[in-house]
Amino acid sequence: MSARPRLGVLLAAVAILTAVFVPSAAAHSAPTAPDTAVLDGTRLQQTKLRLDHGDPQLRRSLKQLTTRADNWLHQGPWTVVDKPKPAPGGDVHDYLSQAPYWWPTTTPTASNPWGCPYVQRDGQRNPEVDAGTDRQDVEKVFDSTYDLSLAWYYTGDKRYAEKADQVLRTWFLDPATKMNPNLNHAQFIPCKYDGRAIGVIDFSQSYTSVVDAVAILGTGAPGWTKNDRTAMARWNSDFLGWLQNSAFGKEEGAAANNHGTFYDMQLAALAYATGDKALAKRTVLDARAKRIGPQIAGDGSQPQELARTRSWHYSTFDLVAYTRLAAIGRHVGVNLWTYQGPDGQGLLKAVDYLLPAATGAAAWAHPELEFYRYAASDVVHAAADAGDARAQAAVPKLEAPPGGDLWALRPAAEQLDSIAG
Repeated sequence: MSARPRLGVLLAAVAILTAVFVPSAAAHSAPTAPDTAVLDGTRLQQTKLRLDHGDPQLRRSLKQLTTRADNWLHQGPWTVVDKPKPAPGGDVHDYLSQAPYWWPTTTPTASNPWGCPYVQRDGQRNPEVDAGTDRQDVEKVFDSTYDLSLAWYYTGDKRYAEKADQVLRTWFLDPATKMNPNLNHAQFIPCKYDGRAIGVIDFSQSYTSVVDAVAILGTGAPGWTKNDRTAMARWNSDFLGWLQNSAFGKEEGAAANNHGTFYDMQLAALAYATGDKALAKRTVLDARAKRIGPQIAGDGSQPQELARTRSWHYSTFDLVAYTRLAAIGRHVGVNLWTYQGPDGQGLLKAVDYLLPAATGAAAWAHPELEFYRYAASDVVHAAADAGDARAQAAVPKLEAPPGGDLWALRPAAEQLDSIAG
């Protein structure tokens, strides 16, 4: 055999070995950045790359996230149609939640299944609120899909995606089990009110987690099909229409405390997710004079929230909505962090107001039935990321929430000391 044929055989062998042992460029291609409404998709993409390269700190955080996701693998799915009694009107597909401090006065019967009339016992929680309505189940839908979608994105483990797919389809898409896209019967009082506008917060405080979970799954999650994406977008569009046009939606949008802030945040997120970027931008812009101006004082305090018996909880709660709204603003070219009202009020000052108590440097000087220092952790992280030097200095002094600090993996504020009712 001549040298030339032997060389050809050798080169062919090298090509085969290269194909077998050298990963292709596709195998190391960058992950897709999800088009999330609140989370920063590009930041998630960069975090995924750092994890793939073995970042030890992120690996520790990932273990905490996958522990949460693993717990969801053996729960659910949940549906609105399995509650013991339907919402007023009789449609089992309507979401139902109940005012927590109202109680029946008679024994329920076939003709009076709720035991009406109801009376208020302030501060005494009626257990049927949890056992007979959809409130707890929908919170599990929100939390599980968020944890599962993020765990799939960072690990590639298809079990997480498939479980998230199942949860979303069961609650929102399957004809036999799906929820109607309205909150007409949220926070109802049997035999008194079929629903109340304040019940919108059942969704607005957490539903943006679902919006972002859907965007994450849309980057290529196994089993989450084009039909699923289309159907979910249609549900979100219908729900957005209800928020804008229903009497309850309009009333909630006019609220002057955390209810109004969360309404705006939910509206902007749904607008962004359904392609109405102009509405999303307008909502964020309007929040400057409509929300920050009247709801935050010049010293950074939030008077409507300080008036509550859970003033620390509600001060951090309102800032969860504000910081998420600011995150949506980033996607549509609005920097909500830099806005200052006529008295100097702004989001950075509102977070700074919490820092002495958040770091343990001083006691919280307002009424609070159950003070949890870690409740402020995420909003302080958000301000630090926005460039606030005081918040940046406070981050190492924060108390980690139960289950660990997951900010590096899901940099969007959550209500870490969630309370029922």
